[in-house]
Amino acid sequence: MKYLHYEWSRLCPEDVIEIALDKQANIRLIEHHDFPKYHSGDSYDFRGGLALVSPLHISPPHCGHWHLVIDLEGYAGGVNVSVRLI
Repeated sequence: MKYLHYEWSRLCPEDVIEIALDKQANIRLIEHHDFPKYHSGDSYDFRGGLALVSPLHISPPHCGHWHLVIDLEGYAGGVNVSVRLI
């Protein structure tokens, strides 16, 4: 499984992640305890979904350790991404 991965050990609702993409991709903000489930293909909870516009802004619902995953969900090709915390 190919994906781009970003991680923050402390992210809160007032923190905004800005994601700029050059084409549509799946954006998932996943809690730390659910990240192994994503990686293994099991069911997990996340915020996000298919990003059709850029830039996209996303924030976690509560403070914690969070992972941002960007993937094309099996489609060929790649995506250029810029991620920053604002």
